[in-house]
Amino acid sequence: MEFRIADTFTDSLGRLTGDEQKLVKTTAFDLQLNPASPGMNFHKLDRARDQNFWSVRVGSDIRLIVHRSETSLLLCYVDHHDKAYEWAERRKLETHPKTGAAQLIEIRETVQEIVVPVYVQSELPLPATPAKPAPAAKLLFLAVSEDELLSYGVPPEWLPDVKRATEDSLLALADHLPAEAAEALLELATGGKPRLPTPSTVNPFDHPDAQRRFRVMSNVEELQSALDYPWEKWTVFLHPEQRQWVERDFNGPARVAGSAGTGKTIVALHRAAYLARQHPDARVLLTTFSNTLANALQSKLNRLLTHEPRLAERIDVHSLEAIGLRLHKTQVGVAKLASREEILQLVGDAATAVPGHRFGRHFLLTEWEQVVDAWQLDHWEAYRDVVRLGRKTRLPEAQRAVLWAIFEHVRAGLRDKGLVTASGLFTALAHALKARGNPVFDFAVVDEAQDIGVAHLRFLAALGGQFGGGEGAVRPNALFFAGDLGQRIFQQPFSWKSLGVDVRGRSRTLRVNYRTSHQIRSQADRLLGPGVTDVDGNTEDRSDTVSVFNGPPPRIQIFNDAEEESAAIGRWLAECGSAGILPHEIGVFVRSAAQIDRAEDAVRLAALPYQILDEHVATKHDHVSISTMHLVKGLEFRAVAVMACDDEVIPLQERIETVGDNGDLQEVYDSERQLLYVACTRARDRLLVTGTKPSSEFLDDLTGG
Repeated sequence: MEFRIADTFTDSLGRLTGDEQKLVKTTAFDLQLNPASPGMNFHKLDRARDQNFWSVRVGSDIRLIVHRSETSLLLCYVDHHDKAYEWAERRKLETHPKTGAAQLIEIRETVQEIVVPVYVQSELPLPATPAKPAPAAKLLFLAVSEDELLSYGVPPEWLPDVKRATEDSLLALADHLPAEAAEALLELATGGKPRLPTPSTVNPFDHPDAQRRFRVMSNVEELQSALDYPWEKWTVFLHPEQRQWVERDFNGPARVAGSAGTGKTIVALHRAAYLARQHPDARVLLTTFSNTLANALQSKLNRLLTHEPRLAERIDVHSLEAIGLRLHKTQVGVAKLASREEILQLVGDAATAVPGHRFGRHFLLTEWEQVVDAWQLDHWEAYRDVVRLGRKTRLPEAQRAVLWAIFEHVRAGLRDKGLVTASGLFTALAHALKARGNPVFDFAVVDEAQDIGVAHLRFLAALGGQFGGGEGAVRPNALFFAGDLGQRIFQQPFSWKSLGVDVRGRSRTLRVNYRTSHQIRSQADRLLGPGVTDVDGNTEDRSDTVSVFNGPPPRIQIFNDAEEESAAIGRWLAECGSAGILPHEIGVFVRSAAQIDRAEDAVRLAALPYQILDEHVATKHDHVSISTMHLVKGLEFRAVAVMACDDEVIPLQERIETVGDNGDLQEVYDSERQLLYVACTRARDRLLVTGTKPSSEFLDDLTGG
């Protein structure tokens, strides 16, 4: 007997409490081992339209809905008694007449009306505006034939509703349709052309669309893995539309882009696994900019390759700093990295040693980090002529000469102490790799690529270099990047093409958001513009991004003081727990370490265990994660509270006070907006953004005020 689980089952399992989930998992294991056991309390659902629906008793009030036949058992849904029965009475399992895919269909007659949710965007008072007559709503799919709609997987009984769909009602309608139909309609509505599914197969469960929602559980270990991460199944799910970018051959470096939640990391994970499968003798590097994110990538890769441990052994997952230190040790020699505190001290000493200037230490530090050290400028002429992209303050040659005298002191101080900066380490490593006759890694996949620096890219270009080929040539498929220019919070912009990494013509922007609700995504998008272009002219258009599911609107609240704020967040955290959200599925974020105490106070009031993340700490099971915004890049949570968004906290007043001119001020504001955007878009289902009076001006942007 084939034993399957549906995505509707894992979704519903994730909404139960921890104790309820344990009971359900025990019952699921028993069903897999012996579905005919006399101990299984099967009850036929006489009121269900589909006569193959049965309920299985789990404890006193929890019921598991299964679809049962002579040859298969499908776990479909789990909930408290009345809700579970109601779900089954409104569904049926069918094979689509056009695509041939198995679908769990919501019965149209049981839906009295498609209710369009009316969401309050903010709890802040908004200015009153005169009422205007609403224009007639445009019917989105009036010109699309029924046969074409059927080819996208729309169930026949839902065709009339699809024909009546408007921009306002589309997302509400999508909640009632199979995923492939909903996503095709969203793509049509935004001007795209969905790809037609694979022709029908003999077994409706073998169709690619069906394989997205029904998984065969071959053994207890596979079921254990599926049930251990019920809400996180989407963290490794590859949409069929994305598969083409995973499996494509590229004749040079390639990049996938897209706003938060569009699946860039998922594509990167599957790309690394695909390359390892296709090249059995190859070693693959999967890397990113921080240890925290590298730990998260490793966890997701483990889940993705649970049943392919040999494959996982050939994929090295490291942060850039970790792999850089390791390779430098073997290729160049042991390196002693200078800490930021040591650099600060050297810059301060150098500023004092060179008299007669008015450059502040913050300006000197950023000029060192973003220009001199980043580009590894080692003589006066190089600094005199460098194009200072991203550094708006204009510097005439006389001022540059004074600055170079200061930076010469910094360089001498590093040499005297036997220290090397990260940029120096990666530059030396790049030279060593170019001199090799064979690659250290056959392929490199880089996540969160918008935050890699100049020296990082030099290293990666050397890693993917064409040995024996021309200068700057990159081997086919050797380099694959995933990132979002709108989430750049660590690095100044620079030209990739100038370093031999040209992704023009091999760059794709993902448009469908599978992780973040429509309400969270659309509100967070107010912080950024509709598109962004890099130095090399590659443009990422964000205006047509769509989310595939609805959720509650984000709450944006301003309080009189920090004590009142912490109390409100404590209550909100308790609400999340009552809704079945587990502690490790919750994040509480602040701008800087100075606000961590406020976050701790809020979580303590909710009586929840917590941990404070740093670069070397992975998220811990059953603990709320407290973190600064910079450290949450790439992480994902069901519920997120972004707190302490006060005036002078974000944007950070300390950064504003060190600005040289209006150009630099704009860069500060842009990067601070992107930082808040990153924090907000870590949330899948629930988002709370708070501050105290006077609050951050960015909260007005979030609410449209």
